[in-house]
Amino acid sequence: MIETLTDLVPAQTIAEFPVNSFLESVVIDADNTLFITNHYEGKVFRISADGVVATHATIAGKATGLALTPNVELLLSGWDEKETSVVWRIASDGTVELLTELPEAIFLNGLTRLDSDNYLIADSYRGAIWQLNVPTKTVSIWLEHPDLARTSSEEVTPAVNGLKIYDNFLYASNTQKKQIVKIPILADGLAGEPEIFLTGVNIDDFAFDIEGNLYGTTHVFNSVVKIDQDGTVTTIAQLKQGMAGSTALAFGKSEGDRSIYVTTNGGMSFPPATGVESGKVVRLEVGIAGLPLV
Repeated sequence: MIETLTDLVPAQTIAEFPVNSFLESVVIDADNTLFITNHYEGKVFRISADGVVATHATIAGKATGLALTPNVELLLSGWDEKETSVVWRIASDGTVELLTELPEAIFLNGLTRLDSDNYLIADSYRGAIWQLNVPTKTVSIWLEHPDLARTSSEEVTPAVNGLKIYDNFLYASNTQKKQIVKIPILADGLAGEPEIFLTGVNIDDFAFDIEGNLYGTTHVFNSVVKIDQDGTVTTIAQLKQGMAGSTALAFGKSEGDRSIYVTTNGGMSFPPATGVESGKVVRLEVGIAGLPLV
């Protein structure tokens, strides 16, 4: 990774899961309820604002990316038991519905909302971003581009991974290339020409604060970094703050919450010297709010 500044923030573990729990993604609703995927178990956990953990939904397969819909349903990307790429819809009561299959997709990952009906889904091995229309349950390629792809099909590290929209641009992390790609969203919702926003930083998932600063998990580097719009990179949490295998993060949504909530897999992908730890959800006090729910 490129050289970074270090300015560690207060950290508190709010939930802990058994060793070899691959917590993969997190979204937070308006009342500060956290929804978290366990990739290999095919589960979505719910953590209430007072810290109570419950199983919200279970699917037959592997659970990857999450997105919240305006009516507080969840969209979940992953694979079914036949290893087919799929997207599920999960109702507020935890009822699971298979929304659509994507047999031409390879590795569905991060999800983000494009507009009232459409969502974008990263395909980490195809090097593409899919567009999902929820009302019609149809999918199409939104963008397929070398900037989203791996350097080689032999690479196992995901390429395009996390997706977030800020100021009418889609930002996409390419973890394998250690790059963040910036893609204009055109007036008709189509993709413009990508450009490299930053290179040399290993980012898995990320989120923006209200000032446009990007906060990203570094996964195998066991940290969380803050990236200013001018490209300055600052490490704000490390292994000793519970960041072993930091996979995803999201900003709290309740009034006055100035924290990000980070999921980890305890270092399952690349164990630290002390060995694989428990999967954790850690709150980092960053002192600024995230983007509002839309």
